[in-house]
Amino acid sequence: MTVNNTIAHQRLILSGDRERFKELLRRRLTECGWKDQVRLLCRDVVKESDSSNITFDMLVTRVTPRARAIVPDTVKKELLQKIKTHLLTQKDQ
Repeated sequence: MTVNNTIAHQRLILSGDRERFKELLRRRLTECGWKDQVRLLCRDVVKESDSSNITFDMLVTRVTPRARAIVPDTVKKELLQKIKTHLLTQKDQ
């Protein structure tokens, strides 16, 4: 994380807006079916593994890269644009 990103992140946390953006992200991921896709990925990983030996941490490690890769670009762009706009608005105040 660069210094500017760190400062922007701290501003979002201090203002309470980080939680608002996280909730927006959750809603958008649910709306686009991403959560269902991740659920299926988890089932596949469990089926592929000896399910008696898989831990939660192992599941997270295996699914996270694939889950991140299938986040729709439209969701990423929308969230990024809203955060940029918010930070620019806050900067002017």
